[in-house]
Amino acid sequence: MVKSLPNHFELCYNISMSKIVKKKLPIALIKYLESKNVDPKILEHKTVYTAIDAANTLKRNVDEIIKSLLVKADNYYYIVCLPANQNLDFDKIKKAIEKTAGVKIKTVRIPSEEMMKSLLKLKSEGMSAFGGFHQLPVIAEKKLENLKKAVFSTGSFNHSVEMHAKDFLKLENAVLASFGINKKVNLINKRPASSIKIKPRANKQMAKKKAAKKAKRPVAKKKKASKKKK
Repeated sequence: MVKSLPNHFELCYNISMSKIVKKKLPIALIKYLESKNVDPKILEHKTVYTAIDAANTLKRNVDEIIKSLLVKADNYYYIVCLPANQNLDFDKIKKAIEKTAGVKIKTVRIPSEEMMKSLLKLKSEGMSAFGGFHQLPVIAEKKLENLKKAVFSTGSFNHSVEMHAKDFLKLENAVLASFGINKKVNLINKRPASSIKIKPRANKQMAKKKAAKKAKRPVAKKKKASKKKK
C-alpha cells in the first residue's frame, strides 16, 4: 500500500501557523549562501505558510515551488525536497534512504515540530531547504533536474530564494530519487481580471468599434461649430 504525506504536513516552511508575524530575512542563511559563492535572488513577499500559498503569491507555476520536509529514518535525519504539486511516497523515500545510507531502515516518519526545532536549534524561524546550512543531507525528487529555476524556502514566512535548480542540487550535493506522487492542485488564477469572457475574435470586433468611433468624432465637432456660427 502506497503511503503519502498527510495534508497537515504540507507546510512548506514546517512552522506553526498560530501567529502571523512578518519575519526578517535570515542573515545566517544568506551568509551561508555567500560563503558558497552563491549570489541569492531573494524574493520578499507577503506571509505564506505553504508551498501552494507561495505559488499563488509569487505567481509561479506550482512545480517551481519546492517544499522542504524534515524526515527521520530510524536515527537518520534528512531534508527531503520535492515540487509543491507532489506528495511524499514513504515507501519510495525509505528505499532511497536505504540505498544512500547502505543500511536497512525500519521506520520513516515526519518528526514533530518540537523535535524539529530542538534538533535544528530553531526559534521563531522554520527550516530552510538548504541542508548544508542545517548540517543535514538532502534528498531531492528527480524532477528537480528538469527545472530551470525554482523557489526554495529560507525558513522565513516572508522571504524565499530563487535559483537554478541544478545549482541548488550541486550546492547541496543532493541525492536524486523518485519518490513524489502527483496531486491535483487548485491555484488562484494568476491574472484575475474581469468576469466577462472574451471570445476568440472579440479583439478584432473591439478594434472595429474603436475605429468607427474615431471616424465619427470629426463630424460631431463640425456640427457643433456650425451651430455656434448661426
